[in-house]
Amino acid sequence: MEEEKNIAVSLTEETKVEEGFHILKFQNETSDKQVVEREVDTSFIQFHFNVKGESKFLFNEGRYELPLAEEKSLILYNPQRNLPLNLVLGPKSWLISLVISIKKFHALFSEEANYISFLSTENKDKKYYKDSPISPSMAIVLNQVMNSNLTPTIKSLYFKAKAYELLSLYFNRAEDANVEQCPFLSDEENILKIRRAKDIVIARMAEPPSLQELSDEINLSLKKLKEGFKQIYGDSVYSFLFDYKMEYARKLLDTGEYNVNEVGLKVGYSTASHFIAAFKKKFGTTPKKYLMSLPATH
Repeated sequence: MEEEKNIAVSLTEETKVEEGFHILKFQNETSDKQVVEREVDTSFIQFHFNVKGESKFLFNEGRYELPLAEEKSLILYNPQRNLPLNLVLGPKSWLISLVISIKKFHALFSEEANYISFLSTENKDKKYYKDSPISPSMAIVLNQVMNSNLTPTIKSLYFKAKAYELLSLYFNRAEDANVEQCPFLSDEENILKIRRAKDIVIARMAEPPSLQELSDEINLSLKKLKEGFKQIYGDSVYSFLFDYKMEYARKLLDTGEYNVNEVGLKVGYSTASHFIAAFKKKFGTTPKKYLMSLPATH
C-alpha cells in the first residue's frame, strides 16, 4: 500500500479498551484540514462519531469520499475488503471512533443479534454503511470522553465503560419511543437547548443576543448555558461565534463577490477598521492582503 502524507493532528489518542476493541480520539484545533491514517482490516467494524466540525472518509486511494457532518455518526463494515481509516479532519473538529472486532461485536449482541439488521444471517457477509444523528444522550457520553482528564491507571477502565455505554445508546431501539424512561432526560433537553443556542447565534451573527437574552430565549439558566456550551463546543459562546464569523468572512472573501466593507457588515462589524483588526487577529493577515493572495478567478 503506498504511503500518503500524514500530517500530525493536534491530538490523536488511541486507548485499547480490551483485546480487539479500541477507542480513538481525534482533535484538530488548527485552522487547517488534517489527515489521519490507520490500518483497519476486514475483521473489524468501525463506529465514528463527529462531535464537532466536519470530516470526510476517503476510500480507494481518495477516489471516493464519504462526508460526516457535525453531530452525525457513521458505521463502516465490509467483510470483503479492508477499510483502512483514511480520515480528513476539518478545521476545529473533534471526532471519536470505536474500532471493534466482529467476533467481539457478535459476542456482545449474541442474544440481540436478530434486532440488529446487519448481523442477521443473510446480511452478515454484506458490506454496511449507515449514518445517523448523534442523540443527545450519546452526545453526553462523547463529550465526557472528549473532555476526560484521568490518571493513566483509571483511563482504560473509564473508556471501557464509556465505549460500552455508547454502543448501548447507539442500539437502544426504544430510546425515542420511550423517552420518559430515559435517565438522561434532563440532560438531553439541556443539550437540545444548547444546540439551539448555537443555531441562534449563528443565524444572528451580525447582531447576536446577549448571553442573558440567549439564556432567556432557550429557557436555560445562564450558568448551565455557559457550562454546557463549553462542554459541547469546547469554547465559550462568543469565542465560538468569533471563530465562526471569521471563517464565514473568509469564505465570503473567497467568492470574490464582496469587498472588505461588505463582508465586515455581513458578519456584524459596522466599521471596517474593527473588522480588519478582528480578521488579522484570527488569520494573521488583513482581509485586503488575503484577497490579494487568492488566485485570480477572472
